[in-house]
Amino acid sequence: MQKKGKMRKTVEGAEKLSLGISIVVAVLMGIGIGIWLKNIFHQNWLLWLGVFWGVAAALLNIKKEYDKLKKDLDSLKDNPEFKNYQMNKKTKEEDDDLEEFEK
Repeated sequence: MQKKGKMRKTVEGAEKLSLGISIVVAVLMGIGIGIWLKNIFHQNWLLWLGVFWGVAAALLNIKKEYDKLKKDLDSLKDNPEFKNYQMNKKTKEEDDDLEEFEK
């Protein structure tokens, strides 16, 4: 059972690291495609087109990861373990402290 626990931490770490790696790889691939198109067609603007494609792919990777994370967190919203957890709700004491601080 300890191996599963150790592997779980490794997999979770790799998932967090994979977003950063995928951003770099997407941009580098876009630059590579842009250089390749520039060399074939002898048009300098094709390099910038490749850079744009790479950045767009990186942004798409970020969006996909955000959607996946949001889905995971939304599933916790209905979990009874977190039912009493209130987010962004101020207590009367916090409001009083804020009013006192503003004076």
